[in-house]
Amino acid sequence: METIRVLPDDRTSHPSIRTIRPADLRNALAKGIDDFMEMPSHVVFLSLIYPIIGVVLARLTFGSSLIYLLFPLTAGFAFIGPFAAIGLYEMSRRREAGLVASWRHAFDVLHSRSIHDIIGLALVLAGIFLTWLAVAHWLYHFVGLGAPKSPAHFIADVFTTRPGITLIVMGSGIGLLFGAVVLILSAISFPMLLDRDVGAMVAVATSVRAVITNPVTMALWGLIVAALLTIGSLPFFLGLAVVMPLLGHATWHLYRCLVVPPSSPPA
Repeated sequence: METIRVLPDDRTSHPSIRTIRPADLRNALAKGIDDFMEMPSHVVFLSLIYPIIGVVLARLTFGSSLIYLLFPLTAGFAFIGPFAAIGLYEMSRRREAGLVASWRHAFDVLHSRSIHDIIGLALVLAGIFLTWLAVAHWLYHFVGLGAPKSPAHFIADVFTTRPGITLIVMGSGIGLLFGAVVLILSAISFPMLLDRDVGAMVAVATSVRAVITNPVTMALWGLIVAALLTIGSLPFFLGLAVVMPLLGHATWHLYRCLVVPPSSPPA
């Protein structure tokens, strides 16, 4: 099995960042669509796990006293998505390099020299996701809403009462802050760890610098991701089977657009 090729001497270097514009986001999305069209069967196979998980989560929350966590769980896809799409980054990397790309190659990430850094960063995102759920649980009770008796009762409480409106406003604001943190930390971290042996700290620092260098464009990218994930969650999360691979492939091309490649060829 061919292992991922990375640069062995990049671990302490900090790559240069390009300034990008909204047109570059369109270009990244277009290339993501092209990857999806070129590898549809493999990508859909890999992405079926997302709607399945979504349906299971919906089943666990609807009709129970935890229904108020359904939206936070759904929104949490955006927090763990950068790691969940790592196999898609590898497929785009291989296709860009002119190599054969199939769903089996998505598991080549397990042979990456950066696998420990990838796992460590994934655990950070998991921690953010769990913290978000804990905050959502606390907020629901903080605003004064009681345990929902049914889905209809829950919807009525949220959209027709003052505590419900407060929950929507405060929850949206807090969720936006969590989303911004995830975007800053992981916008291009995982693709970079696949591409170059830089270490988690350098990958995260590069992602932070990419957002700071392009605040408006990267904020627009965050909104695009949030909007597409919302659309993909309807109906019953089935759209994620298409949205997730599109975003995964596009993220790889966004990384290639943002980070200046090394001057020396891969080992």
